[in-house]
Amino acid sequence: MTERRGFSHLVARLTGRWHLQRLAALEEKVVKFGRAQREELAAQRQAIDRLGAVLPTRASAKAVHELQRRVEDLQRSFAHQDRAFAEAFERARRLDEQGMDDRRFARRITELLRNDRPIIVGPWTGEVGFELLYWVPFVRWVVATYGIAPSRLLAVSRGGVSAWYDGLAARYADVFSYFSSEEFRLATQEAKKQRLVGKFDTVVLKRVLAAHNLGRVDLLHPGMMYRLFMPFWREIAPMSRVEQYAMYARIEASDDPVLRELPNEYVAARFYFSDCFPDTAANRTLVDSIVETISRRMPVVLLHTPFAVDDHRDVPTAGGQVLAIDAAHMPPERNLAVQTAVIARARAFVGTYGGYSYLAPFCGVPALAFYSVHSFKAHHLHAAQRVFERLGGATVVPLDAATFPMVRLALSGTLAGTTS
Repeated sequence: MTERRGFSHLVARLTGRWHLQRLAALEEKVVKFGRAQREELAAQRQAIDRLGAVLPTRASAKAVHELQRRVEDLQRSFAHQDRAFAEAFERARRLDEQGMDDRRFARRITELLRNDRPIIVGPWTGEVGFELLYWVPFVRWVVATYGIAPSRLLAVSRGGVSAWYDGLAARYADVFSYFSSEEFRLATQEAKKQRLVGKFDTVVLKRVLAAHNLGRVDLLHPGMMYRLFMPFWREIAPMSRVEQYAMYARIEASDDPVLRELPNEYVAARFYFSDCFPDTAANRTLVDSIVETISRRMPVVLLHTPFAVDDHRDVPTAGGQVLAIDAAHMPPERNLAVQTAVIARARAFVGTYGGYSYLAPFCGVPALAFYSVHSFKAHHLHAAQRVFERLGGATVVPLDAATFPMVRLALSGTLAGTTS
């Protein structure tokens, strides 16, 4: 019996259940302590109220005034303590919710480890930035932490991003192999966040299973990650919440044939209109000015796509040493693979603030990301900069469009101490 208990304890430690059980017990003690303290404060407040009610009939006016002042001081002190305990209760409640999510996730992973069935990773149909900053690192953490063989994993995403999952999943399936860009856009325009297995996810999975002749499979869906990371996204938990379930690494892009048509040195650019960079005359002029300024010193390769998969629209521009990737090299099922390869070989990246400005540093390339409306959530940017700093080397520098005149001086060499 003792050996059995010891083995169970060891298994609990190895699977993480031991840590979660201790966390749950600690959370329960905190809640009980807080409840007892709050009941004691309530009882003291009632006693003080009763004392305040009888004081005027049993003491002089001066004594009553002094005692009432002290009572008011005590009441303010109790009110402050009450707020502190209320905040502590709220933190305990949030910790309890996070603990429940942790335990639910641990149970789900334990189920995956009980067999050797293929595991579908995805399907990912969301934003580029979230895939790079959260989803791929989450998958990497799961694979490394639980020792899951890549041969079991089939990653499902879009745009030919198998390189993003290199070393994690032995197989890759692209959503654009089964749907046109327009079908994809219509199916995903209302649901960007994959908190649950949605209708489109189900259709994608059915087609992938049929195409790969897979029988019974398990699913590692983005919804699992969303539940774990939501406290950070809601700004009620620090970045350590994400780091608890994420492992970050550089992206090694493939040697795409399109690179042979490009100059040895260039700057990659991807400007598109979005909430933080709306379609205005000022922004169109800004893009032309940025591209023109850079192209005087070095070729600029535009990464515009000949199709649309979301509400972002590329900003048209041309002139000087400005090159564009031929549409034939940018089909939907390869567009992100081509852009990754081009960005990874570039000296730098400039463009709209968003997912592509994260892709560049993940490839070891510095990025300048422009916006004119601060509509994005800063904690995503801060998370990205923290990750890039730890990876070392390149990072993303966000720039308000209003600051471009100064940036233009720097790019022209006036501030950089170079000659034009």
